[in-house]
Amino acid sequence: MNGMWFAILLYLGLMVTLGVVAYYRTKNMNDYMLGGRTIGPVVTALSAGASDMSGWLLMGLPGAMFATGLSSGWIVIGLLLGAYANWLLVAPRLRAYTAHAGDAITIPDYFEKRFHDKSGVLRTVSAGVILIFFIMYASSGFVAGGRLFESVFGLEYTTGLWILAAVVIGYVFLGGFLAVSWTDVVQGMIMVIALLIVPAVTLALSGGINETLETIRSTDGSKLELFKGQTVIGIVSLLAWGLGYFGQPHIIVRFMAIRNLHEMKTARRVGMIWMTFSIVGAMITGLFGYAYFTQQGGTLNNPENVFIQLSRDLFPGFVTGLLLAALLAAIMSTISTQLLVSSSAATNDFYQRFLKRNASDKELMVMGRVMVLVVALLAIALSFGAQKSILTLVGYAWAGFGAAFGPVVLFSLLWRRMNKTGALASMVTGSVVVIAWILVKLYVKDLPFYISEMYEMIPAFLASTVALVVGSLLTKAPSQAIYDEFDEVQAQLKGTEPERKVV
Repeated sequence: MNGMWFAILLYLGLMVTLGVVAYYRTKNMNDYMLGGRTIGPVVTALSAGASDMSGWLLMGLPGAMFATGLSSGWIVIGLLLGAYANWLLVAPRLRAYTAHAGDAITIPDYFEKRFHDKSGVLRTVSAGVILIFFIMYASSGFVAGGRLFESVFGLEYTTGLWILAAVVIGYVFLGGFLAVSWTDVVQGMIMVIALLIVPAVTLALSGGINETLETIRSTDGSKLELFKGQTVIGIVSLLAWGLGYFGQPHIIVRFMAIRNLHEMKTARRVGMIWMTFSIVGAMITGLFGYAYFTQQGGTLNNPENVFIQLSRDLFPGFVTGLLLAALLAAIMSTISTQLLVSSSAATNDFYQRFLKRNASDKELMVMGRVMVLVVALLAIALSFGAQKSILTLVGYAWAGFGAAFGPVVLFSLLWRRMNKTGALASMVTGSVVVIAWILVKLYVKDLPFYISEMYEMIPAFLASTVALVVGSLLTKAPSQAIYDEFDEVQAQLKGTEPERKVV
C-alpha cells in the first residue's frame, strides 16, 4: 500500500508542479485561455485525446467488453471515424478561421465573429449551453474521482473528492491552458502505457492468445461475435457517437491553439495513433480480463472495475499506483479541460461581453482564475447533492454538445451561405430535440423499438442540420464582408494566401 500511495502522490505532485511552471509562462488572456496559439503538434494531439476520453476509456469501455464482448466494439469504430473526420475537416479550418476572424479564443467568440453578430445572441446562447453541460460534466468527474479514492484507497468519499479537486483546481487556476495541455501530455502517455501493459500481462498469465480465446469460447462464445445481440438501429446508434466530435468544445478548442496550420497533419497522425492504441488496449483489457477471471474461478460484481482489479491483482504496489494514476489521469484531464472551457465562457462571453467590455488583460486573467474556482465549486456542490441524477444526465452531454454545436461548427467552416439565423436555429433545435428524445425514452412506456433503441444524437443531429440549412436559406444572405472573410480563409487553407499572424 505504501508503494501504491507513493506512486499516486508522485503523480499528483507532478501535476501541481507543471501548473506552477505554466503560471510563470502565462502573461495575458490569450495565454491563459489558448496558450498564445503556441502549442506544438504532439502536445495538441495528446491534449485533445486525453481531454476526450475521460474515465470512460479505462472503466466504461473495458467494462462493456467484459460484459458483452465484441458487440460493444461498434462504438469504437464510430469514435475512430468521427475523430479522424474531426481532425481532417474541422481542425485546420477552425485554426485558420479563429485566428483570421478577430483572433477568437473561445467557441462562442468564434460564432459571434464568424457571423458578425453584433446582438450577442449567438455568444450568449452557446456560452450558456457550455456552462450548463460542463458544470454537470465536471461534477460527474469529481464523483468518479471521489469514488475511486473510496473504493481503492479506503478513504472517505468526501476526502477523496477534495484531494482530486485540490490538485485539478490548483494547476488549472495557476497555469490555465498551458498547464492543462502539459498535464494532458503526461496523462495521455500514462494512459496509453497502462492500456498496453495491463492487457499484455493479463494475456501472458492467461496462457497466451490461443488459450485466452478458447477460454472465452468455452464459457461464453457470444462475446467473440460482433453482431451478437445487436440490431441495425443499435449498431447505427453506436456508430453515431462519432458525430459528436464536431461539437465538443473541450476537444475542438485544442485545434485553435496549435502554432500553425502546417503542423496540423503531424498532430492528426499522432492523435489518431494515440487514440487507436488506447482504445484497442481498453477493449482487449476487458476481453482478456474476462478470460483471466474465468480461469481463476471468479468474476466481478461490477465489470467496470476490471482495469482496477487487474492492476491490483497482477502488479506490485508501486506499479499498481502508477497504473491507477492512469485512471486518475483520465478523470483529471477531462475535468481540467471542462473547467477551463467553462471559465473562458464565463469570462470572455459573459463578463467581458456584457459587464466590462474594456477590461484589461490582467483583470480578465484574474476573472478567469476566479471563474475556474466558481465553476469547480458549483460542480463539487452538485456532486454532493445529486450524484445519481447528475451522472445520468451527464451521460447525455455528448449528444447535447454534438447536436447543439456539431452542425454549426461543421457548416460554418464549409458552407459560405450559412448565416447567423441558421446557426441559432441549429443550436436551439439540436438542444431541444436531444432533451425531448431523452425525456420521451425515460417517461413514455411501450415505445417502438426504433425510438427506444435509437441514440438521441441521430434525430437531434439531423434536425439541427435541417434547421441550419432552412434557417439560412429562408433568411437574408450574409454580408459581402462575411463572404470575403470566408474566401480569404479558404485561400489560406489552400496555400494561396499567407497565414495571418496573431499579434
